Amino acid sequence: MSKIIAILNQKGGAGKTTIATNLARALQLGKKDNNVLLVDSDPQGSARDWNAASDGALLPVIGMDRPTLDKDIKAVKDNHDWIIIDGAPQIAKLVVSAIKCADVVLIPVQPSPYDIWACADLVEIIKARQEITDGKQPKAAFLISRMIKNTQLGKEITEVLLEYELPVFKSHTGQRTIYAKTAVDGSTVLDATPSGVAAREIKKIVKELKEFL
Repeated sequence: MSKIIAILNQKGGAGKTTIATNLARALQLGKKDNNVLLVDSDPQGSARDWNAASDGALLPVIGMDRPTLDKDIKAVKDNHDWIIIDGAPQIAKLVVSAIKCADVVLIPVQPSPYDIWACADLVEIIKARQEITDGKQPKAAFLISRMIKNTQLGKEITEVLLEYELPVFKSHTGQRTIYAKTAVDGSTVLDATPSGVAAREIKKIVKELKEFL
């Protein structure tokens, strides 16, 4: 049975596409063809632009940027082990639709007060959905993105996020230029530097995600 992971945050610039592309690639490596599908639900098409930069060499990517996402995704669900949804910012109907079909929602948050405050509406939508499903779907957790090492705010963010009563992943992504550099070429950190620090960050996220499931 396929697992659907939605990377959501209604605030732009939270690192959703970076995490979605790298996470999808990490789940795909070493697996059979079509094991992973990346779904771009953002009308701006950032994940599709990323895919086009490499002529689709790494991953299958499709666009589903309508409020019927939760219904449309059923047509491809059984053909893949993992489906990663790159969420749309500031479009409530698309966010609600992604939450409806997701097994897990990961909420990337930068270590900034503005990013933390911006999560409130999304958390409310997730909890409303969990009430309908008796807490069974979706599971949800925060994922700190672009963590700046050895800063006081970076240390405090986990404690602040826990006030939303959702778990916070111990793994995170750091503030590293390689994420942006690889995105330009339609690549990932796992392809550019498989044994590098950024690649290890993504692998830790995958490991924690599987444990969370």
